[in-house]
Amino acid sequence: MSYTTPDEFVTRPDLRGTFGMTSSTHWLATASAQSVLERGGNAFDAAVAGAFVLHVVEPHLNGPGGDLTAIYATAEAPDAPTVLVGQGPAPAAATREHYLAEGLELVPGSGALAAAVPGAVDAWLKLLAEHGTWSLADVLAYAIGYARDGHPIVARVASTIETVADLFTEHWPTSAAHWMPGGEVPREGDLLTNPAYAAVLDELVASGDALGPDATREAKIEEARVEWGSGHVAQAIDAFVRTPHRHSSGTDHAGVITAADLAAFRATTEPATTVGFRGHTVAKTGAWGQGPALLQVLALLEPLDDELLDPSTADGAHTIVEAQKLAMADREAWYGPGDVPLDALLSSAYADDRRALIGERASHELRPGDVPGREPYALPTMRTEYLPPALSEAPAGVGEPTVAAPTASSASGTASASSPGATAPAEDAPPTGTAPPADRLAEPFTEPTGETRGDTCHLDVVDRWGNVVSATPSGGWLQSSPTIPELGFCLGSRLQMSWLDEGTASTLEPGTRPRTTLTPTLVLKDGQPVVALGSPGGDQQDQWQLLYLLRTIVGGYTPQQAIDAPALHTTSFPGSFWPRTWTPGGVVVEDRLGDDVIDALVARGHVVTRAGDWSLGRLSSVSRDPETGVLSAAANPRGAQAYAAGR
Repeated sequence: MSYTTPDEFVTRPDLRGTFGMTSSTHWLATASAQSVLERGGNAFDAAVAGAFVLHVVEPHLNGPGGDLTAIYATAEAPDAPTVLVGQGPAPAAATREHYLAEGLELVPGSGALAAAVPGAVDAWLKLLAEHGTWSLADVLAYAIGYARDGHPIVARVASTIETVADLFTEHWPTSAAHWMPGGEVPREGDLLTNPAYAAVLDELVASGDALGPDATREAKIEEARVEWGSGHVAQAIDAFVRTPHRHSSGTDHAGVITAADLAAFRATTEPATTVGFRGHTVAKTGAWGQGPALLQVLALLEPLDDELLDPSTADGAHTIVEAQKLAMADREAWYGPGDVPLDALLSSAYADDRRALIGERASHELRPGDVPGREPYALPTMRTEYLPPALSEAPAGVGEPTVAAPTASSASGTASASSPGATAPAEDAPPTGTAPPADRLAEPFTEPTGETRGDTCHLDVVDRWGNVVSATPSGGWLQSSPTIPELGFCLGSRLQMSWLDEGTASTLEPGTRPRTTLTPTLVLKDGQPVVALGSPGGDQQDQWQLLYLLRTIVGGYTPQQAIDAPALHTTSFPGSFWPRTWTPGGVVVEDRLGDDVIDALVARGHVVTRAGDWSLGRLSSVSRDPETGVLSAAANPRGAQAYAAGR
């Protein structure tokens, strides 16, 4: 049995050149980043410029009040993949006791109590200062222009605002004023401006320029970092969250974040965590993110026959899904801000033991492994459905926007999105579990189809010198908490990934980073970076990236062929996003996987949900061949929004 041959048809070309390549989840960010390369900037200048544009053009997916994780390698040290940690910690007053006293069982999915300290802006500024070449003014000019002069919004921005319009009108009036000018929901193509955010960026530039003409580029950027953490932005956030407002719990609460929390935060860097796979080195974050779960899956799959690593066959899909379940169970039991035994979890001996658990039937259990000499953490409360007592129906503004109602909820259903340009493609959020009774949960939380309303962006850049960046900015999307009027953005909701259950691996703790789903990837071969890739998708990010890695490394697919190929993922573990539910044995598939494969998965006991033909994954990637210097890029067709450019 051979590996499935890739489809001859691809939705977009595999771009190839020698100058520079960019791929992202929005064409304006891609164009801005590529413009920087064309004007002599390097990959770091380009990535930062594109990232700030994403704040403006994908406000339903990320914002300056959110967070960021990136992995990069420099031309000077290509064999040292480095993680940029733009994930802020829990505020000093974000204690488990406070949240329980507020009557909460879970950290809310929206509202200021869900907010970690914003980390994205400081992290981007750090990257620019340490590895860029451009001035802050030049890098921010693209975002300032789009914020001040406007940009035509994509359909998903308009539909997201429409989804939360009642929430804005009834409970978040500052958001209504900002995103619904004149009380009307904007339409696709409308010119949307954000002068408040343009002014914030102008303030950052001005703070550095105030040092005078003799100040270095780095000193000016450092001053902007100080201004961000201790100036107008921090004070405005502190004052705004003191007013109670509606949270996803259906109840009103004040936030706990303070200006002192922002002033105390500085983004950091650290060496990437790596494993070898089929002659390549795959680099991810540490276990404060979910990245090592992908590495665990690769270790499980490494020695298996190629046909068992083919997502397009019944045997391959089953094996891959079962391996994912084992790794995600370990994520729940071990990953978090504490001392995670990664050496043991990534060891070949541990992988050998865990691999033996992959059977012929689908597991419906959460099965974390044992680490010798370590006491396991308590598992969180396992829920297949949840609605707080204060709600009679599901709220519209939860942290990572939820899955829309299905047109098909079983293996025999019909597709809900049939082409790359379908009007309701999946974007980012994880399915939320099996459908609760109709009298307990409203439409957005019915059975998962994979269709979502947003949450995260991705950006990859490689330049002609060999610098490469893979970055996943997220959080602070327009529906995560009320807009702060003088800033033009809101806070993020990453704290919802922390449990209020006592004794888990990721129980809420002041001053510690919540575990994040943001998980970009860098692939190296012979000590040189060869691929940067990533995807939005919450808990599914690494699951979709795994398919890309298997199809390109094992199956010989081109990047675009791998991105276009049918996708699937499992939901058989607790979701990272409110309301933290799971679907035991759950698998979500694109219909293009084929009836034979889907029926075979059902026969093996998987709880299969069809998601339509083009609905899962929003992968993008850039590549570099160190021997020839040839660069390439590929982008996702689903949703008709992502774009790659280069020459």
